[in-house]
Amino acid sequence: MKFVVLALLAAVATAAPQYAAPPRYTDSLEHAAIIRDDRVHEEDGRYSVDVETDNGIILSQSGSPSGPDGAVVKAGQYSYTAPDGTPVVVKFVADENGYQPQSDLLPVAPEFPHPIPQFVLDQIAFAAEEDAARDRGQSKAPSSRYGAR
Repeated sequence: MKFVVLALLAAVATAAPQYAAPPRYTDSLEHAAIIRDDRVHEEDGRYSVDVETDNGIILSQSGSPSGPDGAVVKAGQYSYTAPDGTPVVVKFVADENGYQPQSDLLPVAPEFPHPIPQFVLDQIAFAAEEDAARDRGQSKAPSSRYGAR
């Protein structure tokens, strides 16, 4: 009986689907040596970290529990060279307003007020005319032109 149970368990184990490890973010075998690693942790919760690697990655960060309810407020910057050779520098603050990065390479929303396209202004004027006509009792339904191109 024990042999049958053991054989059954072995059969189930070999029939089970085999899962491969997830692929790594990069298959590079290149390792970067840390050439500077300065860390300071104060008893009051303040800290600073400065790290530099031989491939040009630099991180400098400091923080303290000065936010609301003792939350840690952090500030610093990191830099590296992108694969296309572009130097990347990101300065940041992380506080009660969240993570706020600043870099010339980050996308920026257009300034407001930005120009409103003419077709939008035309549609707004058309809707205002319809509302005025309805208020005068001249129209009770939306225009048949609504949605027409």
